[in-house]
Amino acid sequence: MIKILMIEDDIELAQILIQYLSKFNISVTNFADPFLALSAIRLDTYDLVILDLTLPGMDGLEVCKELVAKHEIPIIISSARSDISDKVLALELGADDYLPKPYDPRELEVRIKTILRRFNKSLESLNKQHKEIFHLNEEKKEITKNTVPLEFTFAEYQIMSLLCRNKAAIISRYDILESMDVHTDETSGSIAVLINRIRAKIEENPKQPRYLLTVRGMGYKLVE
Repeated sequence: MIKILMIEDDIELAQILIQYLSKFNISVTNFADPFLALSAIRLDTYDLVILDLTLPGMDGLEVCKELVAKHEIPIIISSARSDISDKVLALELGADDYLPKPYDPRELEVRIKTILRRFNKSLESLNKQHKEIFHLNEEKKEITKNTVPLEFTFAEYQIMSLLCRNKAAIISRYDILESMDVHTDETSGSIAVLINRIRAKIEENPKQPRYLLTVRGMGYKLVE
């Protein structure tokens, strides 16, 4: 279920939206007091905020500013204020959408789901980038560790790129030799020597490798 935090002092409107959105598996908790809302978001987890700008005790733009500064959450501004400067400032502060009142609740429902799809996709992509230690850019022929480019010889690059394309999979010495485009004096030597040279460039302690592991009798694998 989608969990929404609404900050809206028009209680009648809030009840209409709560009832309507519940039909679409969207649970809405409303606070007329922005200070209570800011406390609530620190104590519970929500997927999105619907924020009015005209609120008692604190302007909605200030609430938006605080939400953006302290929470990673999408925000839809729902406001009767028609001044274009309010809309521009809200979006500049970090709001994801601005819906002028009055509006059809169906439009709000669609915008909620559209923003959450985009937000979750971006978050998933960001998390993936953060978790990925080694990244292969085949177009640039570049391998990075935590976004920092690594320098390899041609043979080392071929081995490391094969391992990057098959993370956590066991790659045999035969697979490594077969993947080599050109067999030079460098590659005709021991694969183990090349592996040790790669470890020297990617491991904090090459003698106790954390990333490039030997699987006895089978080959090697790159783990993160």
